[in-house]
Amino acid sequence: MNAITDRVLYRHLDEMAPWNDRLQVLECIGVVDEAPEVKTFTFRSDNQTWFRYRPGQFVTLEIPVGDEPVMRTYTLSSSPSRPFSIAVTVKAQAGSIGTRWMFENIRPGSHIRAYGPAGDFSHHNHPAGKYLFVSAGSGITPMMSMLRWLNDCSPATDVGFVHCARRPEDIIFRKELELLGSRMPGLSLGFLIEERSSREGWYGHMGRIDAVRLPLLVSDFRDREVFCCGPEPFMRAVREMLASAGFDMAHYHQESFSAPVVEAPAAPAEESVPGAPLQPAEMPLPVRFALSEVDGECLPGQTVLQTARASGVRIPAACEFGLCGTCKVKKLSGVVEMNHNGGILDHEIEDGFILACCSKPLSAVEIEV
Repeated sequence: MNAITDRVLYRHLDEMAPWNDRLQVLECIGVVDEAPEVKTFTFRSDNQTWFRYRPGQFVTLEIPVGDEPVMRTYTLSSSPSRPFSIAVTVKAQAGSIGTRWMFENIRPGSHIRAYGPAGDFSHHNHPAGKYLFVSAGSGITPMMSMLRWLNDCSPATDVGFVHCARRPEDIIFRKELELLGSRMPGLSLGFLIEERSSREGWYGHMGRIDAVRLPLLVSDFRDREVFCCGPEPFMRAVREMLASAGFDMAHYHQESFSAPVVEAPAAPAEESVPGAPLQPAEMPLPVRFALSEVDGECLPGQTVLQTARASGVRIPAACEFGLCGTCKVKKLSGVVEMNHNGGILDHEIEDGFILACCSKPLSAVEIEV
């Protein structure tokens, strides 16, 4: 962008409010086939607002597949350096429900509700002189978001990019990656293919990533900030390979939508003040859902989300272990114990928000739902 375009863009942003996931829905403006069973859906706000997020974050889509919609979390493949639209690139797995519905129903002009963006998997949180992105399958999407941002904002950044796929035609974003490789002087690309294809010739690397192939593709991988995304067995193999090679795992980061292993009980994110913290209730506690005008009863050990469901109050939720942030609600009064996994920010907690899926009342509570 030139200087005049920059000024017009930022003046336009100053006049607009950022997208609010509680007030606005997304309108599809484009659907593109990326690879077999892989599509990119591009959206804008139905209220013509702009999107504020970090490259590598995700959104949760509310997909109306039946009487009760399902929640599906998808990483953004777009870059916040282009703030007037967002895109998700999704692969329909065997037995997919939500993704298959998107393939069959979402077209330009379609509307869908979304929550977020959220997530901590972003190079913005771990600035470094050199990066290594390692991905497999649709795990390429957050890497593409980060690489697109770097291409727009810091094209000389030193990035090693290793992507693994089953066949040549399964490499998502292949043409764009090859184009970026010709334009970003610090970008080195490495593709690993498991099997040849009758549809497309292949003269590159074959096999799975291992301790022999990684140094051939990125010789100085030990000196880089590593970001990894893909199926859990793939990420586990990468972790073990790096650790065995003497890599400092403090510089390893991975994206995962499964519950993390808890090694020790986490401290409550919120407790009564002043004085000693309240103890978990041994008797049912009242929970008031203010906007719904419903009074519920939270049994010992239950969360606000469980209480809402038992009371017939709908709170959107996806991961249900405090990561995605979909179930974020405003607590008007009372005290809860909240043990989350990064799905809510400190300033949001200070403003009275909680994640319903991982918040257990310690007193009578009133929720703005």
